[in-house]
Order: sequence, then C-alpha cells, then structure tokens
Amino acid sequence: MTQAMPTVSSNRRMTRHNRTILVRTIQYVLLGAVVVLFAVVGDWSNFADQYLNWDVVKALFPRMLTTGLVNTLLYTAGAFILGLVLGLIVALMRLSEVWLYRAIATVYVELLRGLPTLLVLFLVVYGVPILFGDVSFLRDFYVQAIVGLGTVAGAYMSETIRAGIQAVPRGQMEAARTLGMSRTRAMLSIVIPQAFRIVIPPMTNELILLVKDSSLVYVLGVTAAQYELTKLSQVAASGGIRGIPNGPTPLLMAGMFYLVITLPLSQAVRALERRQARRGGH
Repeated sequence: MTQAMPTVSSNRRMTRHNRTILVRTIQYVLLGAVVVLFAVVGDWSNFADQYLNWDVVKALFPRMLTTGLVNTLLYTAGAFILGLVLGLIVALMRLSEVWLYRAIATVYVELLRGLPTLLVLFLVVYGVPILFGDVSFLRDFYVQAIVGLGTVAGAYMSETIRAGIQAVPRGQMEAARTLGMSRTRAMLSIVIPQAFRIVIPPMTNELILLVKDSSLVYVLGVTAAQYELTKLSQVAASGGIRGIPNGPTPLLMAGMFYLVITLPLSQAVRALERRQARRGGH
C-alpha cells in the first residue's frame, strides 16, 4: 500500500499536465482559426490598393523622413528634457519639509495632470501673452510646442521621480548624514542617482507617450516646415500636397514611422525591467 501511493500521486500530476496541454492546444487551434478566417474574409487586394500605394510611398517618404520624423523627434526630445527638469524640481518640492513648497508642487501636479494637453497648449500660446504680455522667447513655434508638452510631462514625471526617491532605503540618507553630508548634498549625490536607476523604465514609458502626444501640436497652427508625422500624413491623405493623390496610404506610413520610434523604446523598457529584476533577485 505504501508503494502504491506515489504512483497514484504521479498519475494525478500527469492528468493535470495532460489537461493543461489539452487546454493550451484548444487555445492555439482557436487562435489559428481566427487568423485564417481573418486572412480569408478580408479584402486584402482592396486594402493594398488603398493603404499600400507604392507610388505615394515613394513620393512621400523623403518628406516624411526629413520633415515629419525630424519634427516629431524635436518636439519629443525638447519636451522630455523640459519635463525631466521640471519633474525633478517638483518632486523635490513635494518631498520638502517646507509646507509652501509642497503646496505649490501639489497644485502644479494636480492642475497639469487634470487638464487636457490640448488645453495646456492653447493656454501656453494664447493665455500667457494675455497674462504677461508678448513674451519674446515664446514667439518661436518650437519653443511653444516644447513648453506646452513639457509642462504636462513634468507633472507626470514628478510623481514617478518622487516614487523613485521614496523607494530608496532611508538608511542611505541616514548613512550619508552620519558621514557629515548635508541633506541637500546627500540627496543629490546619493539618493537621486539611485532613484533614477529605479525610475528609468517608467520614464521610458513617459517618453513613448510623449512621442504620440507630439501630434497635438497641430492645434497651434503649424506651417508646412513644422509638420510632425500625424499632421503631414493628414495633409497628404487629403490631397494637400502637390503630386500626391488623396488616399489613406500616408496615414499608414505615419503609423509605421511611429512604430519605428516606439518599438525600440518598448524593447528597451523590457530589457531594463529584466535587468532590475535580476538585480533584485541577487
């Protein structure tokens, strides 16, 4: 009887294993059937005629690359840098012992996270001149776009950075203080570098969101030289560019360019998360 017990237990385990294989096989078969049905039912020839017009692709590609992609990257990079600086300052204010700093930072974060980005862009371009007169540095369109996007990004980044700072063990600060460092020096040289290693993955996600949010700058009244990917594709799709017939091919092209930017960033986030998980395991 004592020898039969392991056999029964082994058979039960095999039964659960076989059941798992059966369930997964059914899932794979259903998924394959959906893919086949999708491929058979879809009118792919008509889709190719509408969305894969190679004459349009060849004619529009240089402008997509030199104008749309370049401007998208400029708006994104500028807004990310501004948002990172603002986010760090606001995060430190939120953690300050001075209640006034905490109050100002809280109002900034709640206000900018609560307002739509489109509205913030309008306020930067049209509201600031009414409040403070014609601010010279805000006359440049690129500055307007970067300030509008960056101030919103800063509100989100500040919460990410604050969470990263709070995730650093308190013993790090206490050890630095016992060595004679001031609180400010310990924060800048000990705590913040560790916090940034923690928040790199979520900050990369913020960068991906900024890439897509850069399409909102069209509301500021862009010229042809200031088109980003979405606006350029919309104008081209409506026949607004000489030599390019109207049709949806430019929209698909813009989507491909966005994927070229965002997919490597997504892979970088996963790699960073795996690296941090390995460090945490050790």
